[in-house]
Amino acid sequence: MQAARHVVCAVSGGVDSAVAALLLRRRGYQVTGVFMKNWDSLDEHGICTADRDCEDAYRVCRILDIPFRQVSYVKEYWNDVFSDFLNEYEKGRTPNPDIVCNKHIKFRCFFNYAVDNLGADAVATGHYARTSLEDEEVFQQKHIKRPEGLFRNRFEVRNAVKLLQAADSFKDQTFFLSQVPQEALRRTLFPLGELTKDFVKKIAAENRLHHVLQKKESMGICFIGKRNFENFILEYLQPRPGRFISIEDNKVLGTHKGWFLYTLGQRANIGGLREPWYVVEKDGAKGDVLVAPRTDHPALYRDLLRTGRVHWIAEEPPAALVRDKMMECHFRFRHQMALVPCVLTLNQDGTVWVTAVKAVRALAPGQFAVFYKGDECLGSGKILRLGPSAYTLQKGQRTSSVATEGSSDSPGLGPAS
Repeated sequence: MQAARHVVCAVSGGVDSAVAALLLRRRGYQVTGVFMKNWDSLDEHGICTADRDCEDAYRVCRILDIPFRQVSYVKEYWNDVFSDFLNEYEKGRTPNPDIVCNKHIKFRCFFNYAVDNLGADAVATGHYARTSLEDEEVFQQKHIKRPEGLFRNRFEVRNAVKLLQAADSFKDQTFFLSQVPQEALRRTLFPLGELTKDFVKKIAAENRLHHVLQKKESMGICFIGKRNFENFILEYLQPRPGRFISIEDNKVLGTHKGWFLYTLGQRANIGGLREPWYVVEKDGAKGDVLVAPRTDHPALYRDLLRTGRVHWIAEEPPAALVRDKMMECHFRFRHQMALVPCVLTLNQDGTVWVTAVKAVRALAPGQFAVFYKGDECLGSGKILRLGPSAYTLQKGQRTSSVATEGSSDSPGLGPAS
């Protein structure tokens, strides 16, 4: 008789991971719950939220009668996620630490710990996502080290695993998993992939998991919590005072403490002005933040961007993109935003130009462009460069918020080879 498969499930102290662990138990697997402590943060009452979440995760494991482990990745999180977060802001970009955390912490540190230290046959998380493998196929996967080099050899990884959107399209979290490595994905289970959030809550309520059911969903960036974002960032980065300048007439409207505090598209709270103004450009050389009136001002809309090297999940790069050097698909740069039809153009260094079928509001360097074809999440690339808005082209101005690493060609001239 075959021994029960051992699945190590990440438990966060929330309802989703609790129900994921419960469902794995019901399938007859040997389950171990692991809580990851990634950040030492205090809430508004001075209580360490990680300790409280750890206690909730421990209670879940006790109710389910499964072993519980706690691991600390505070140092790894600081080095791989938070340092990157600060570095991106210092460059005037808008990072997404959740995507970076999944890549480095959950699907590298945790995955390696589960396989190497706990002898896991597979890992599981409470993400709303699916893969192209059935459970039994996941257990048959062998460890495949990713080949070095710009692109994987197409014959190195046979039957690559696809990342698919969840049945609950509103809760789908493939956006946050778009940088997950193939070697971890092929040995990962997502027990909630076919379920709706309402049904997950119902399962929790029927199985004595009320203590996690009543918790508010975690929103925003974990290490900031309810604190003022500007105050938090200025604890780590030196203020760099600059000016708010109207994009329409170059009039100085006010001052700010640092251009890195603002992301394109956000409202700029400028003292003394009653009507709202919105960030449309940032000039890093001068430290100026260019703003425009109205939330739908044409200067807020762009239809061209260039990414850094794209992380392709299953096929690197997709065959159609290699064959034709262009490919139609969809993308989004914020979780839960509507998918935008686009055309990708492949560059020789693995970066891509993304041309949106229609201009989209508030694209910002540092965010991830996440690509989809049907219900498959193809992967993502960090936005490093933006094409000019139609407004700045019309005025004959050159955009200044797009200066990036290692690119000298103009983003307004179309795709580069």
